[in-house]
Amino acid sequence: MIKMKLVVKKEILLESLNNTARAISTKNLIPILTGIKFDLKEDGLYLYASDTDVSIRSFIPKDKLTSLDEIGSIVIGGKYIVEIIRKLPNTDISIEVIDGFKMIVSTDNTEFNLNGINPNEFPNLDLDETKEPIIINNGVFKDIINQTVFATSQSETRPLLTGINFRINKGELDVIATDSYRLARKLVAIDKSDETDINIVIPGKNLLELTKMLDNDEQSLELHLFSNKVLFKYGNIVFLSRLLSGTYPTTSDIIPKDFNILLECSFNDLYNMIDRASLLTSDREKNTIKLSLNGNELMISSNSPEIGKVEEKISVVSDKKIDISFSSKFMLDAIKSFNKEKIVLCMNNDSSPIVIKSSEDSSLVQLVLPIKTC
Repeated sequence: MIKMKLVVKKEILLESLNNTARAISTKNLIPILTGIKFDLKEDGLYLYASDTDVSIRSFIPKDKLTSLDEIGSIVIGGKYIVEIIRKLPNTDISIEVIDGFKMIVSTDNTEFNLNGINPNEFPNLDLDETKEPIIINNGVFKDIINQTVFATSQSETRPLLTGINFRINKGELDVIATDSYRLARKLVAIDKSDETDINIVIPGKNLLELTKMLDNDEQSLELHLFSNKVLFKYGNIVFLSRLLSGTYPTTSDIIPKDFNILLECSFNDLYNMIDRASLLTSDREKNTIKLSLNGNELMISSNSPEIGKVEEKISVVSDKKIDISFSSKFMLDAIKSFNKEKIVLCMNNDSSPIVIKSSEDSSLVQLVLPIKTC
């Protein structure tokens, strides 16, 4: 008969449950995959969850448990166990499995009796690691994702574009995301002795879930790469994601190398001008606004017959002229990714891409395609 018994502080258990539950999909129709597997061993408590797209294992070592009395395992409905633990008082929580597949969760004054599932029905997750993982700083990795993931496509018509392309060559990590209307690219130097070229695509939504589990610390993140999956290891968390199959489109020739117009602008001034101008755009899908450069005057404007029009002007250092329209939403996303005092708008003509850079951060490039207006 399966049994299990332990006592653990609420905050310790809840943190691990919250991390593990990120692998549970509310749309999953397979009962066992809506649950969290508790596996208590001599070295501590392992928590597992999977939706076949993402699998997560969180570990609470024995020294963080108040007591460990009897090892065993069970699968419990993820939605219910997380909410129960969240709403219990901040105290020691006793967890015991009785009568095969029943879990008793209790404190001094509260007791829940939950029906569980046979843990043998839970899928066998392959969480093996490679011998030589790629090591990257946790904070650097979070920046990489935050500065690129917004440019992934939200449409499944081109599945590869819903992911982020990771390419590794000669000690350089090249990260690219595009939805075919905009592009984000981040270059990062990494310590990798293996000369093998790597070119993989990881679902953007999976990477977003991973970043939510990472603290703002200097701890390292391990990347274990396989032919059809990638495993991330961070502290006591293991995060497994499938890879998207196919060849990511070549983007090296999309970003122009030379520009006729280089405009250095204040981050705050430009962002706020575009943000205000977007208030009067009638097409909420494109949010089209116009940039007009006439010598040293830069104007941002939008005009909606139903609503009205707005014009905002600032002085810049230039002797060029251009009129170009673009999506305010795409441009705001691109500008926001820099978080620098100054950014540089790079342009050639009214039909060529707008490239956004920063003189303070050459590793990041954003690109937004213009919108043709009648």
